[in-house]
Amino acid sequence: MSAGRFSLAGRRALVTGASAGIGRAVAMALAEHGAELVLHHFADADGAAGLADSVGGALCLEADFTSAHDTTAFADRALAAGPIDILIWNAAIERRGPWDRLAERDIADTISANFSAFLTVAGALVPQMAARGWGRVVATGSVLSARPRAETVVYAALKSAQRTAVRAIAREVAASGVTMNIVSPGAIETEANAHRYADGELRRKITAKIPAGRHGRPDDLAGAYVFLCSDGAAYVTGADIPIDGGWSIGDAPEGSGT
Repeated sequence: MSAGRFSLAGRRALVTGASAGIGRAVAMALAEHGAELVLHHFADADGAAGLADSVGGALCLEADFTSAHDTTAFADRALAAGPIDILIWNAAIERRGPWDRLAERDIADTISANFSAFLTVAGALVPQMAARGWGRVVATGSVLSARPRAETVVYAALKSAQRTAVRAIAREVAASGVTMNIVSPGAIETEANAHRYADGELRRKITAKIPAGRHGRPDDLAGAYVFLCSDGAAYVTGADIPIDGGWSIGDAPEGSGT
């Protein structure tokens, strides 16, 4: 297979939640393979600008996806600058707490940012991809869809809802050259959760459960996104690829040395 099938030269990719963590790693990988970037951030202009500089320039757009108005305006601004060929839906919020004492505001914000905003932005971008005969959508899922926990019940439930939405829409647009897939990370250390991993005991407990024997890093995920965005993955749609060191298979065997 020619390496050119994995080139993204001439493609324009919108990456949400791009200023740090998984989004940043994915954006950099797409740029390394030739994609032009549009970077979304919320309240992290410096992070987005730094990333844009590191990849030789990119349009940076801010949006609060808990706001329906902000989300619609964001989609309009992204398209006003030119067609979008690739949508990386990575932005999300996760608010933990006792499942029976969840604040209505937290539930509403999580629904808006993690699900409703995806439908709004995809609804603006995907029909145009289909009309041009080529498009890629890759959403960031979560191991919690397969292994949910009560303290993250809303987040996990909405990742499952996102998976259903991606698969349902993928069926409608597959014949138009648009693929829609999911990459589901496991325990990935990022800036947002570094404070949790700083707890040595918690870090040990997490690592001990993962068959691969270590937590993940954002760079561990980037290759799957690049593949799914390329012509090499033209026949892959509706898939959910776990990148979790085997955690979705089950906890590491006792005495495995992890």
